[in-house]
Amino acid sequence: MTKERSVKLTVPALPEYVDLVRLTLYGVASKMKFTFEEIEDMKVAISEACNNAVLHAYGGEEGKIEIEFAVNDDELSITVRDFGRSFTIEENKASPSLHGKSIDEIQSGGLGLYLMQALMDRVEVRHEGGTSVLLTKKRMKSEETA
Repeated sequence: MTKERSVKLTVPALPEYVDLVRLTLYGVASKMKFTFEEIEDMKVAISEACNNAVLHAYGGEEGKIEIEFAVNDDELSITVRDFGRSFTIEENKASPSLHGKSIDEIQSGGLGLYLMQALMDRVEVRHEGGTSVLLTKKRMKSEETA
C-alpha cells in the first residue's frame, strides 16, 4: 500500500525565495533517496516553474507561490501554484521556438516549459484561479532498494 505524505511551503513571489524552494526540494528528495543527478534535474525544473510565477503571475504586484511536495513510495509530485494572471497555451505557442534560432536569440524564460518536460517524467499545467504546474519524477529502483 502506498502511503502519501506531503510538505507544503508558501513563499512570496520574489526571486530571493526560489533558493528556499530549491533547498526544501533537496531535503525532501534526499530523504526519498533520489540520485544527485535526479535531484539536480528537479531543482532546475522547480526553479523554472517558480521563476515563471515570479516573473509573470502578478505583473509587478505582491503575490505568493504555494509549493506542495507529495511524497509516495515511488515518486515525488511537486505542485507550484500562483494566484495571478494565467498564460494560455496559445500565448505560449506564440512565443519564440527553437526552430532556426540560436540559443542567444531565444528570449529569457522561453525554454522553461521545454526544460521542465525534458527533466521530469510528467508535467501538467492547469489554469484555475492562477496557474498550477504539476511536476512528477519517478524514483528509479536501484539494486539497493529492490
